[in-house]
Amino acid sequence: MQYSRTGSAIAARTRVGSCSSLNDGGSPEGTHLAGGTVPGYGGAMTVSKLRRQLAWHAARLIWTRQETDWFQARSRAIRELVRGWVPPKDLPQRSDIREQLLRMETQFAQPSGAVSDVSSPAEARSNATDATLLGRSEDRWSYFASLLYPLENVRLPRRIHPEGDALYHSLQVFELARAEMPYDEDFLLAALLHAVGEALDRKEPVEAGLAALESRISKRTAWLIAHLDEAQGCLDTTIGSRARRRLEQHESFQELLTLARCDRRGRQRGVVVPTVQEALDYLRELAGACEGDEDSESRSWW
Repeated sequence: MQYSRTGSAIAARTRVGSCSSLNDGGSPEGTHLAGGTVPGYGGAMTVSKLRRQLAWHAARLIWTRQETDWFQARSRAIRELVRGWVPPKDLPQRSDIREQLLRMETQFAQPSGAVSDVSSPAEARSNATDATLLGRSEDRWSYFASLLYPLENVRLPRRIHPEGDALYHSLQVFELARAEMPYDEDFLLAALLHAVGEALDRKEPVEAGLAALESRISKRTAWLIAHLDEAQGCLDTTIGSRARRRLEQHESFQELLTLARCDRRGRQRGVVVPTVQEALDYLRELAGACEGDEDSESRSWW
């Protein structure tokens, strides 16, 4: 299945930061609309949805090993999503965050028992990623999905990104990259994952994204992501000659320029793109084909 971002309904859902990609059940029973504007958002928003979104964001911070304490994770979620005062009734509690962690366990098919109890968040975080650290390919793809879905709630600057959210942009870039180099796994991973840091740290998105991806991508993929902004400078001739020469010395310089062109072209409205799952399925099959009968994770990702 493919989809395009058109119509006001999707735009409205993105504006309020819906987490429907991870919570297919919709709003819980008893949900009601807020009487006024929630701080940090452009209009009225469902109060219970705000609490659920904060709980989900805090859970993701624990899931992706950025926080180890539920209270600190909640505080950071408030800073990153609302940036203002939150009514006490909308503050997620430990049980809310635990519920979202369990949803993630189900959504991303982690081994049973990956999340035990938020009273021990460090242990839960460690257990949730054990299989990935051991190099299981299925968990690696699930981890990528957990970083990609939040991009739907990241609105990019409209002046240079008329397409809207970071997920739609990433899927456009991936599709353009696949048309250019359909069998280059490292290149395609860079195209799909280059913006994951936008949902983690808006001030330092590239560094945050690379830190989250860590050893789950190859050094070549990491290099392509790390130098994408510099490649844009190469295209518009704003980068210094010395910096360009350093880039040119790398064996993947031409692929970097191609990725930069895809990044520029992947900013259209109404373009049909694959879903996250379809993109990851393609990459999973490509990785398996490259490895033949061997375990697709047998090559070094370190």
